[in-house]
Amino acid sequence: MKRGAGLWIDHRKAVIVFISDEEQALVEIRSNVEKQLRPLGGERSQTQYGPQQAPADDMRETVFMGHLAVYFEKVVSCLREEPAIFIFGPGEAKGELKKRLEKDKLGGRVVAVETADKMTDNQIAAKVRKQFLVPA
Repeated sequence: MKRGAGLWIDHRKAVIVFISDEEQALVEIRSNVEKQLRPLGGERSQTQYGPQQAPADDMRETVFMGHLAVYFEKVVSCLREEPAIFIFGPGEAKGELKKRLEKDKLGGRVVAVETADKMTDNQIAAKVRKQFLVPA
């Protein structure tokens, strides 16, 4: 019996498929984080060459990274008991999760990291089954 977990992840959601010879379970975790931080409006000075007020971008980035840390912790907590982990998805989130797993001493369980486009839940489950060679 081969056990493992595969997950499709981006900064908005993670779809985790837990798989074994007997069964398969699917869990979805949403981050509730908006990736594109829109600039907030500032205000102009009343004098011609006076100072202009603008919100600090680094503060907004810090808040964004804090939300991501909570999101990644939820994902890692679901994967702690799995002997093998397959990570795939678009963008940077898969690499960030791999680093987080390595930080938590779980990096040795990662069997592969691949780039993949947006997928349906059934496509994600099929890709995980194929990775772990479990018949449908």
